[in-house]
Amino acid sequence: MDSESIAELERLFQSEADRHMILDLKDLTLANQDGINFLERCEAGGITLKNCPAYIREWIMSQKSTLAKPVRVHRNNSDKPKD
Repeated sequence: MDSESIAELERLFQSEADRHMILDLKDLTLANQDGINFLERCEAGGITLKNCPAYIREWIMSQKSTLAKPVRVHRNNSDKPKD
């Protein structure tokens, strides 16, 4: 899954926006970060991912859990108010 195929799928999905779609990934063997981001957006938009390879599913879930973690602000001593 490369940027060219992602762009083509996005155009197709926009033209079929009124229908529930299923994206069958049984032949997907290789994806990069852009591909994972795209598949995550697909799911968030209501598109079902069918036959999703285990490593892709794990990558998507890992990314979701990383993004869901709260950001903690660390202060150093210079940030503390002085008495």
